Amino acid sequence: MTAELVRGQNHPLPVTRVEIRVSAGRPVIAGATLNDAEGRTRDAGWVAHPAAPNLPGLEVSRQAAAVHRLAVDLGALPEEAHRVNVLLALPEGEGGPSGFGALAAPFLAVTDLVGGEIATYTVTGLESESAVVALELYRREHAWKVRAVGQGYAGGLAAMLGDQDLPDARLLADAINEAVAEGTARSVARPPERNGRREDGRREDGRRGDRDDAASAPASSAPGGPIDYRHPRRKAEPPPPRRESDPSQPRPQSHPGPIRAVQSPSGGPRSPQPQSAQPQPSPAPQSQPQQAPQPVAGDAPGWSAEERLYNQVWGMFEDLARTVAAYRSAVDFADSRRDRELEKVLDDPRTRFGQGADAARTTAMERYTQLAEKAQAVLDRDVEQLTAESEVVEPALPPAFARWDNPVWQAYQPPAEQPMALRVGDLSLPECPELRIPMLVRLPLDRGLWIDSGRESGGEGPAFADPDELRRLAAQTATALAARIMAVHPAGDFSLHVIDPAGSAATALAPLVESGALREPPAVGAEGVARVLERLTRRVDLVQMAVRSGATDALPDDLDVSDQLLVVHDFPHGFDDRAVTQLRYLADEGPSVGVSLMMVADRQEASGYGPVLDPLWRSLLRLSPVPDDHLADPWVGHSWTYEPPLAPYGSQVVPQVLRRIVAARQSDGR
Repeated sequence: MTAELVRGQNHPLPVTRVEIRVSAGRPVIAGATLNDAEGRTRDAGWVAHPAAPNLPGLEVSRQAAAVHRLAVDLGALPEEAHRVNVLLALPEGEGGPSGFGALAAPFLAVTDLVGGEIATYTVTGLESESAVVALELYRREHAWKVRAVGQGYAGGLAAMLGDQDLPDARLLADAINEAVAEGTARSVARPPERNGRREDGRREDGRRGDRDDAASAPASSAPGGPIDYRHPRRKAEPPPPRRESDPSQPRPQSHPGPIRAVQSPSGGPRSPQPQSAQPQPSPAPQSQPQQAPQPVAGDAPGWSAEERLYNQVWGMFEDLARTVAAYRSAVDFADSRRDRELEKVLDDPRTRFGQGADAARTTAMERYTQLAEKAQAVLDRDVEQLTAESEVVEPALPPAFARWDNPVWQAYQPPAEQPMALRVGDLSLPECPELRIPMLVRLPLDRGLWIDSGRESGGEGPAFADPDELRRLAAQTATALAARIMAVHPAGDFSLHVIDPAGSAATALAPLVESGALREPPAVGAEGVARVLERLTRRVDLVQMAVRSGATDALPDDLDVSDQLLVVHDFPHGFDDRAVTQLRYLADEGPSVGVSLMMVADRQEASGYGPVLDPLWRSLLRLSPVPDDHLADPWVGHSWTYEPPLAPYGSQVVPQVLRRIVAARQSDGR
């Protein structure tokens, strides 16, 4: 059954060789880019476009046209390629509409080699955009999926290529448009369609016709033997068994699919096979659809196990964001369709009452139920797969990525080097609250943390009647995060400072003080605040000057050059104007030289300082001591429920970890 995708929805690909058909209302440019695991296009050699239509595993049209057929062999792509973006753009300098909004919505279909549609997508919602990333084929768990993207760019090809971090995107965009305009990228015209088909692939009666034989696609004649479609570093799929006595089974052909130029093991392009004058039907052997592969921890690109797990967690995060976006879009569509059908019944006095009206209402509700149930089934399938992956990944996480209740903390020893990231909590969505995605932030902390000890007006999270309880939870969250940050650094290579002007966080800070992890007591009063801030601003100044002048060896011997974390409780109590200025300076300049900031504050209480603190608040990552839905993902902008990384009630894991840090520090004589 064909999957009709909406924006953000994905669907598994049962085969690795596919064809992507494009139908547009006027001639458009069609191309494709390869992306690595970070979503970047390395260089122009990873872009297939009319001026350079062939890449290993990719072939696109040589000219702008209203109808395109793009061939993709996922098994022949470079191993570093993890995504294929299908691009559409309006040619420049040919007049006509300046954006896709003035055209009929482009239609794309992903088919197998015998024309069976796997997924379709109509790119709607475009206006002034003259370029669009329509589809994305991406690799997950050794399998490939297709996702409807529909991301438009008013800046055209240059903006779209630049968004994929392509160097010299403007130059490549100009070269593509010039090639299309001058006709240097045009190929031989397609032969006339047969069997009553028009150029757009539809029959004269308007119905979509069957796919033409793959071998009938135009190809330039050149000497050479049959094309080898096998990836040089991968095993070829064995063909399905065939019985000679079965006339329904096709005989093997030398031309298995539409990709006619792939890279040889030596790096050069292989010679295309001469096209037969009388092409015969030759459907390629296909692998049968398989069940979703069993999830494996660390099954993501990366140089180390830590990096692979980090990338896998972010892949799960993105998949869940887009899956829920597709579900919400499908439900919204079902709602709007039901409302339109019901309004149509009510608007016509002849159908407003009687059996006909009841039947129309029943039909509208049945259609709504069918669409909603289909959307729910797809969501349940994807959530089930992600839940299974989470159950495998969570126990395998290293301490920096693990929850406090993970057994890995019981065998904790201070690391030899700083990890690449840190877990600062969990994220979930209301459609699947039981599925929690680790919230990982990169180290060192380029952005400080703000633990919200108050409730802003208009906040959507749960409101606490007792502000003292919220402050207590905020202080506990800050202590748990400070202990976690200290635990992931090598013993002796990290220093912690705490400012608690009124001493109100003494109970929450007890694990840090009693274990000896905090080298000196928390600073209290105005004098203590001024002393700590003066010391840290001096360190930032000296290190910055030494780095800029290349004289790091000239730093004073008494200067602590290890990474630092400053935890500030109950801001702005105990802070004068000079202290506020120093705090802003540390937030802006400290991360570049290893000084990070964590604030526990109620923004409403700090409103007396006026807009002077607005840049400080914007520079910090706001976290909540209670579950709260204030964080948004970078892909579709969902509001995610954040849950702080507190240890289980009654657990002694945090004091135990802190004692081991102190013991390791003492054994090193630091």
